[in-house]
Amino acid sequence: MERGTELDVAGAYSAVFMSMKRTGVRTSMIVDPANGRIPPLTPEAQKIAAADRDFRLALLQATETCKTKSVACNGGKYDPKPSPRRVDLPPRYNTGRMNRHDSPEDGALADRCLTGGLPEFGTAYGGSFRRIVQTPGGVAMFYDVGQGQGWQRNVVMNGSPHLPASIRQWFGDSRGHWEGNTLVIDVTNFSPKTDVQGSRENLHLSERWTRTGPATLEYVVTIEDPTVWTRPWTVRQEFTRQKDEQNRIYYEPRCVEGNYGFAGLMNAARVEDLAFAQGKGPNPATKDNATDFVGVEQDPFQ
Repeated sequence: MERGTELDVAGAYSAVFMSMKRTGVRTSMIVDPANGRIPPLTPEAQKIAAADRDFRLALLQATETCKTKSVACNGGKYDPKPSPRRVDLPPRYNTGRMNRHDSPEDGALADRCLTGGLPEFGTAYGGSFRRIVQTPGGVAMFYDVGQGQGWQRNVVMNGSPHLPASIRQWFGDSRGHWEGNTLVIDVTNFSPKTDVQGSRENLHLSERWTRTGPATLEYVVTIEDPTVWTRPWTVRQEFTRQKDEQNRIYYEPRCVEGNYGFAGLMNAARVEDLAFAQGKGPNPATKDNATDFVGVEQDPFQ
């Protein structure tokens, strides 16, 4: 971007809250495939992704975003007349931000104070931390992520099988066992309302947590969903233990921004609808409330 432009200076969103961690010398968290990239989507997954993109672009078509050929409108076109699809339901349950606020489900998961869940690799806004508590009968992990979207996960360690396929959970069903000094966790039964690069209820994770030193931990997870990717892929991360004093602090996950803010967004949308109906303001469909986030131009489909 050009130095000194609005797009340039608007990129400093909450920089003071960003967490910088040592990540090693690898250029990608993905260690398999060897090229460090997520495998290609299956033909069926490509169709689903294309349908979702077409719907979101239709909601953007009358905005300045498409008129100026912003990166956020890649693949779309500008039309000053709002799309008739603006009142349609999305192709499948919505997890990302779209250009309308007609219902709570129109917002991204984070807008609704819902975390993205597993696998958790850190976020752009504030990184992430994990607190692991081991007991004789199980393991609990607390994930401190985002801006109050923290959550806790319990790993069942009694050798029992996974829950029936009819029972779906936001963070999946975690069943663990020990292989030497490595905690191995198998995770299935995800909810279709979560999304990992297009994968939902068929997501399967195979995790390995290994103590590599007095204050270091290695995390390796293989991610697979044959309905979405052409092959499984594996991510590796290394973690360093904090000081005891820092570990004694428990940060309560309170997503107050979304709890109060999203209700405000929906109320403001109704005010804009009423004003437009009375001839007092622009058509809300011509405003981009989805991709021009705090002044930072972004492509929501990447």
